[in-house]
Amino acid sequence: MNKKIVVTFVAAAISLGSLGTFTGQALAATGTIVGSVNFRSQPDTGASSYGYLKSGERVDIVSKVNDWWYKVKDASGRVGYVSTSSKYIKVNGSNPDTGSGTTKPKPSAGDSSVVRNKVIAAGKTYLGTPYEFGSNRNSTKTFDCSAFVRQAFKEGAGITLPGDSRSQGSYVKSIGKTTTNWKDLKPGDLMFFMDYRGSSSSSYPSNKSNQRISHVGIYLGDGKIMHTYSKDSGGVRIDTISGKHWEKRFMFGGSALK
Repeated sequence: MNKKIVVTFVAAAISLGSLGTFTGQALAATGTIVGSVNFRSQPDTGASSYGYLKSGERVDIVSKVNDWWYKVKDASGRVGYVSTSSKYIKVNGSNPDTGSGTTKPKPSAGDSSVVRNKVIAAGKTYLGTPYEFGSNRNSTKTFDCSAFVRQAFKEGAGITLPGDSRSQGSYVKSIGKTTTNWKDLKPGDLMFFMDYRGSSSSSYPSNKSNQRISHVGIYLGDGKIMHTYSKDSGGVRIDTISGKHWEKRFMFGGSALK
């Protein structure tokens, strides 16, 4: 083979390999801000903010860090991080996951590991959203417990759950994947609770099957629950289950995915 051709072939192969290595970091798309969103210095809700990007602003999407965050560059050249939620940003042109003009297909409800993660990711974009009992199911400005769960599944799984916690509990039971031991739950499962009766275990019946559901949340794994239950608690939040009243009030939990 001609030496020049061999050198050219090797150089091309190295070039392609390098592109493959850095695809996730290269500029992949542009986006339009559709709802005012915090422009963070790091991909974390606790990170400092440069301020808010406003509706209508255009950004360059540098990469998709994970299911929750895009790394973007604003019009002034600042690089930071914004939520991937469609309520905040609309991706224009190529898909940030693939770097091509094709759209990644949505997973089916049966693809539970992927869908569960998407439900959790959708829920996390609402951390801190204020609590309101009987909140409007067509608004994301405030949530009560079942409205929050309903919105997370609507965005993350494309499933519209019933509008209240008791109906959601019946829905999960109809699927048949339930347990009364919260430690057997998988991330993305729903958790159902009875009324609060105090911090003592003796205040709660050992058999809660005939109790009334008064609260619902999303299990995150590692003994954590994401939910909302009062104005004073700060709205949508993440709490530890073990040793808390949540563990004593827990009735059953399970998957809302068929």
